Amino acid sequence: MRVNLFDYDLPPERIALRPAEPRDTARLLIVRPQASPRFEDRVILDLPNQFGPGDVLAVNDTRVIKARLQGHRVRGEASARIEATLFRREGEALWRAFARPGKKLKQGETIRFASADSTNTTKSGAESLDAEVVSKSEEGEILLKFGLAGEALDTAIEQIGQMPLPPYISGRRPADKRDGQDYQTLFAQKPGAVAAPTASLHFTPRLLAAFAARGVSIQKVTLHVGAGTFLPVKESDTRDHKMHAEWGEVTQATADALNRARASGGRIVAAGTTSLRLLETAARPDGRQDGRIKAFAGETSIFITPGYRFKAVDALLTNFHLPHSTLFMLAAAFSGLKTMQAAYAHAIAENYRFYSYGDACLLFPAGAEDGA
Repeated sequence: MRVNLFDYDLPPERIALRPAEPRDTARLLIVRPQASPRFEDRVILDLPNQFGPGDVLAVNDTRVIKARLQGHRVRGEASARIEATLFRREGEALWRAFARPGKKLKQGETIRFASADSTNTTKSGAESLDAEVVSKSEEGEILLKFGLAGEALDTAIEQIGQMPLPPYISGRRPADKRDGQDYQTLFAQKPGAVAAPTASLHFTPRLLAAFAARGVSIQKVTLHVGAGTFLPVKESDTRDHKMHAEWGEVTQATADALNRARASGGRIVAAGTTSLRLLETAARPDGRQDGRIKAFAGETSIFITPGYRFKAVDALLTNFHLPHSTLFMLAAAFSGLKTMQAAYAHAIAENYRFYSYGDACLLFPAGAEDGA
């Protein structure tokens, strides 16, 4: 499909720089492609009322690490400032990263990272963390080998790094201590993401209590969100786009619970595109089309565009996404391109707040006539 079909104009003031307070007071646009009217303006606290006993909410329990590192290239007496955003771990001491500026970096060079707060030290007591540039790709990715490994490296990154806020936020204000809480979900347990599963940023204890009162259960999956997830598609045709791989896991216990719910007539609701992508991956290892979910652990690079047949998910809670992004394409695949174009136009006209810290929409599936 032509990528320009997924374009739209967003006034800059519609980009949220902070989440709603409390989080569950954010606005919620309910999108029912086969109903009249298609759109309903609510708030997140109304979300549990859309579901009932036997339904299951699948949430992502990944935890965002402080993946943005500030440092200097070490080359004799010469020094140049380097920012690296980690996006995929390759080993105990190895991380792939996007470097900025990265053109002049050379293989074998050392980057010395340090905290903006000089009082922070690594586990070894040092105020810096060195990494060697093992390799460099034409696309600007680098492979870094750190001087620490395993848990010691994890601790050092947590102490020296910054929250990797998306560029549409970090370009307008620096990350601060508040983001350390704001950019983590209520479910965050397993460190490894370099971007938040933003649909779950809206959840609060009272919202979970309301789901429980409705008889809706919560099941956790893990997908360590990579920085590539939010990048715009640069090719003119979706067929030419290559997704970055991300690691995820659906345990056997979770798969069994989801399958029991579906067999009993319950609906599976994905909290976020990350949960949906993982469940759709887990539903297809053997090519079956009945929607049965299997245990899964590994990388997924599934790319969902209009025309895709969904097998595992009956409804999707998601934020509003960037133009030309794979996430907007996924939403269009789920509820129909024409419906989502109209939904975004409605949201802009009604002053919804967009992107990671913004409002949300609850999507129901498209009919056959609106599936493209």
